[in-house]
Amino acid sequence: MKSKAPVIIGSIFAAYLAFVAVVVLVYEPTPDEMDWEDRQAYNAAKLTEISLGQTIDEIRQLLGKADFSEAKMSQGISLQVLFYRTHHTKSDGETTRDECTPLLFKDNKLIAWGDDTYNQYVTAATPAAESTQ
Repeated sequence: MKSKAPVIIGSIFAAYLAFVAVVVLVYEPTPDEMDWEDRQAYNAAKLTEISLGQTIDEIRQLLGKADFSEAKMSQGISLQVLFYRTHHTKSDGETTRDECTPLLFKDNKLIAWGDDTYNQYVTAATPAAESTQ
């Protein structure tokens, strides 16, 4: 009589290969699960899809957790900046603000992003806050 062990082992192996194939083809990691290089490329690509007026929750859903954030109240207006890594500058094992693109939110709505945004936020007494009313 022939043993059924090779057939059983072969069937288990084939099922395992099918499972791995499905996971590899279907699974997409969230931004928070990506390594820094993949996340950096993902963030840079996704920044082309954002638009003024999006909520902070919509941006967090799209880009994941920010690398840095800051917030302040200025003349009764809530200002917040989320920093997302988008470009590599120095291989030191650390993500720094100069490797990030800042996104500026006024009362939880996106009002600006890019290099000049952070300067607007820091000096806001408020050119950024007044320009969108």
